This record gives sequence, structure tokens and C-alpha cells, in this order.
Amino acid sequence: MNIHEYQAKSLLKKYGVAVPRGGVAFTPEEAAKTATELGGPIWVVKSQIHAGGRGAGRFKNDPDGKGGVRVVKSIDEVRDNAGKMLGEVLVTKQTGPAGKEVKRLYIEEGCDIARELYLSLLIDRATSRITIMASTEGGMEIEEVAAENPEKILKEAIDPATGLMPFHARKIAFGLGLKGKQVNSAVKFLMAMYKAFTDLDASIVEVNPLVITGDDQVLALDAKMNFDDNALFRHADVAEMRDEDEEDPMELEAQRHELNYIKLDGSIGCMVNGAGLAMATMDIIKLYGGSPANFLDVGGGATKERVTAAFKIILSDENVEGILVNIFGGIMRCDVIAEGVVAAAREVSLHVPLVVRLEGTNVELGKKILEESGLPIVSANDLGDAADKVVKAVKEAA
Repeated sequence: MNIHEYQAKSLLKKYGVAVPRGGVAFTPEEAAKTATELGGPIWVVKSQIHAGGRGAGRFKNDPDGKGGVRVVKSIDEVRDNAGKMLGEVLVTKQTGPAGKEVKRLYIEEGCDIARELYLSLLIDRATSRITIMASTEGGMEIEEVAAENPEKILKEAIDPATGLMPFHARKIAFGLGLKGKQVNSAVKFLMAMYKAFTDLDASIVEVNPLVITGDDQVLALDAKMNFDDNALFRHADVAEMRDEDEEDPMELEAQRHELNYIKLDGSIGCMVNGAGLAMATMDIIKLYGGSPANFLDVGGGATKERVTAAFKIILSDENVEGILVNIFGGIMRCDVIAEGVVAAAREVSLHVPLVVRLEGTNVELGKKILEESGLPIVSANDLGDAADKVVKAVKEAA
């Protein structure tokens, strides 16, 4: 689960991470009031969407071409810019051309920036450890730094037996070229950031840029936090921060039915039981010249209702031109899948080619249900046959 910048900063502040003062606003008047309470002479008006690159982004309907993060020098400017940003669609590298509508702003006090750095904590899958990543190239996307100047990225894996120790933090501080009281400030900052990460079951905490101020303090000028969905039951306060307007409607619907669904940009919808089999199904679709429109794992114990919901979610994607159902019936029975597919196809009026490959428990009964449904369902003998048939059917339909 992802949250907004202002929410991340409020959580980090509770753990002692230094952040500038600020407040959220949903209207131009709220923005002006917040700026007045903060005091001047400089404020930053920040669009709050779940995407990076806001400062370099552009609003679709803004003729002045300014980005989603603006530095202003009067209350009137705060109000004026807030009015131009709220309700408008901001397009960044991460949103894609569709962009995202800005529904809230973060009004923050100005900051005396001497240096901009990068700092994050994340789970390194290679080492299975929480890892510090830092760079002197603050304000840039870390992917660009990795591609162009990989030597400027510092990494430090943390042993879970000891946790983050002060010497880890000092090593990073020295690696970033910090000196004097900047080092002590950075150590305190990183220790607090690590505690927030572990206590809240975060999957990433990213501060970009991390700034060194004119008086040698370390400050989080931006903040991004993602959380492990499986641990949210332990953090009701974090779960309440979820902004469903920022999430894909189909993925939200899938969560309500306990389905594992991720939308992709292809044209062949996939419904599979088991994550490994789902990955193999997507791979073989690519092998036969197609492109998967989604990852969808219905799980081992799905009911007819969940299968029906899964089918509807796939068909709600306007890019889907064909569907491949690939089920290996172990815990999941093939007849249950067949009943769900038939029920959903009838309910939503199937209008794209549908190829089904069933194998395992009650496979003959499942195939019989499909055959007697009267629907234009194509059966496949194995996974290769299924991929070949659905890719050909989509190409012929086009």
C-alpha cells in the first residue's frame, strides 16, 4: 500500500525524522489559511498524487506550463496556484500520458537548501535484508543514477540480528561527504527512519531529496512510504490512510474478492490458479507472439463466485481482446472453475475469444460443463496448445 507525501511525513515525524512544517489542503482557501499559519516568506505548493516526478510534471490544461511542485512568495500566490492545480490532471513520467487528477495539496514552509542528497530503506530481495541506499545525486530518479553513475550509489545491508547500528549510519554519512554536526544530524535521522521502517512494516521509505540546510541540519524535503499489505492488520492507523482514488479500480475490486490481480498493458487476459503457473502462462503467451493484459491468480480455494468476479474484472479491461483460462485442479476443482467461467460469460455477454485449458481434479466434469454451456469456448489440450490458440484467435479477430 502506498500513501501520500504528507501522510508519510506525518508518520516519520512521530519517530523523530526531521521534516519541514506543512499542512494538507483540499481547497484554495484552505491552502491560503495553512500558509498563513505557517508564516512566510516562502512556501511550497505540492500536488499530492501517488507518483514521482511531480516537480517535472505538467498539467494537461495549464497554459503556463508549470509543474506540480511550485515555490511561491505570497499568500495570494499560494491561493492562485492552488486554484490552478486542484482538480487538474498532472502528467509525470510515472503516471503515463493519462496522468492523475490532483485532489489535495501539501503546503509546506520554505527551506534553506545547501545540498540535495538521496536516501532510502528497502528490502533487498538478493540478500533478504533491509538495505540502506544513498547517493550524492539528490533530486534525481535513482534509476537514472544507477544507469548513468552507478558508482555514486552507496549500499549497506543491515544484519537483522543487530539491526541498524550507529556505525552503519556514520558510514553512510561519511560516504555522502557530510562533516561536523551534519554527521550527528544524519545519524539521528537515519536511526529514526529505520525504526519507522521496521515498526510500521514498511516495504520502502524513500527521501528524495534529503537536504542539508544552511545551518547543517538534515531534513526530509520529500518522503515516500510503501507498506506490506500482509501486515496492515497490525496497523489500523496506516490502513486508514489508504486513498482508493489513487488506485486502479480493477485492482481494488480484485482485493475485495481476495484475488491477486495486477493490470498490464497487453491484450490477452489471463485467469490462472497459482502464482507460478500464472507467471508461466504469461511467459508462454509472449513466446507465442501475444502479450498478457494482466496477472490474475484466483488461488487454490476459489469459489464459483470468486471465479465469476475474476472473469468480470478481466472483461472490464477495454484492452482485452482474448482470454486464456489455465487451471491445474489440485485443491481447486476444475468443475468449480468451469461453472464460474460459464456464469460470468453469460452475465457479461462474452464478446472476445475464450480459450480454456483444464487439468487435474474433476477435469472431465469441468470440460463437460464447458461443452454443454452452448458458449463459444475453445478447449485446449495443454498450455502450449492454449497459448497458440488464444494468440491466433486474437490476431484473427483483429
